Amino acid sequence: MPLLELDNVIATYGKVQALRGLTLHVEDQEIVALLGANGAGKSTTMRTISGLITPQSGSLRFAGRDITGLKPEKIVRLGIAHVPEGRRVFPGLTVRENILLGASNHSDMARAEMESELERMFEIFPVLREFAHALGWRLSGGQQQMVAIARGLMARPKLLLLDEPSLGLAPLIVRQVFEVIGDIRKSGTTVLLVEQNAHMALSIADRGYVLETGSLVTQGKPQQLLDNEDIRAAYLGSRAGAAD
Repeated sequence: MPLLELDNVIATYGKVQALRGLTLHVEDQEIVALLGANGAGKSTTMRTISGLITPQSGSLRFAGRDITGLKPEKIVRLGIAHVPEGRRVFPGLTVRENILLGASNHSDMARAEMESELERMFEIFPVLREFAHALGWRLSGGQQQMVAIARGLMARPKLLLLDEPSLGLAPLIVRQVFEVIGDIRKSGTTVLLVEQNAHMALSIADRGYVLETGSLVTQGKPQQLLDNEDIRAAYLGSRAGAAD
């Protein structure tokens, strides 16, 4: 049984039909990349999975349970964490406080347990330890992205939704972020990834889906997508290799 299943999902964003009968699945402990041009419906897919958008029709199942139409806080408690595009670090809070917010939906988490999880985040992102008591907005873009991912992981998700984690980051920082994403999967967390840097996404993904105006164009293993000249030219750029 797949960890996540979308079956013929139709969803609107404002007055626009953003998803047009989308069907896809994510297996446990996979990294799956969602690719496509701007406006393809990638972020809408993430927002629909996390409950921020209610689909007009179709169904979503997570770990065998129907989650169609559930509120975001219930979906988080079931084990789905969403790290949206733009990082959205809370400017008036320290790095430590920003990360701890990720556990806010786990009222049953004891303080000692929360501190233990926070320490684990600093082990995953060592650079953040020295900025623990600094205001989040003072960090670099790459460091803020690490804070956002750490905040998502504090919810102890089975599935982590990452929307454009490399957006606006320098190439060296992008590589560091993607190394961490690979490590997250190794630790047992499944990742669904929306990423503008398609070659970088496919370098760590197990499978990829390509969307166009809310519909599935194709899917396959990373090399299959990279070897498809039409897909490569339209969505992945002209380079045939993996990320440089």
